[in-house]
Amino acid sequence: MSINRVFFRVLNRYIVVPAFKIGLGRLLSNPLTGRIMVLKTTGRKTGKMRYTPVSYALIDDNIYCYQGRQLKGQWYLNVLANPQVEVILPGRILMGYATEVKNAKEAGEAVRQILKNGGIGSFIYGFNPFTATDDVLSKKTEGLPVIRIEPLNGGM
Repeated sequence: MSINRVFFRVLNRYIVVPAFKIGLGRLLSNPLTGRIMVLKTTGRKTGKMRYTPVSYALIDDNIYCYQGRQLKGQWYLNVLANPQVEVILPGRILMGYATEVKNAKEAGEAVRQILKNGGIGSFIYGFNPFTATDDVLSKKTEGLPVIRIEPLNGGM
């Protein structure tokens, strides 16, 4: 495991997730660090609750996030197996139903907005999400799975 992965695993487990659980998510999710939420999923193998910080965007009445280049991320596989999730946003907690977005236009719009919300990480894929054409966005983010979370009980 790379040093970056170890660093983020420790950071997420001991700082980000606990801060969100006690209501301090607003301190960590901001324009500089990027819009972050914590996604609570059910482990597909263990059945245990798992917490993962992810970047997100609110579009209409839905919450969008995406799985980065590592296509076997555990949270993503857990969502596919058990789509009922809990979303811990800065300032509120919602229950939702997660599905993978299959429509390319919807997925592209979601990725663009997530990257725009990404703070210092906005340029991670080598382009400016504020000015890039749809064609550049599509080519640079091709294959990134996008998840749409529809809040249950009108949560938004």
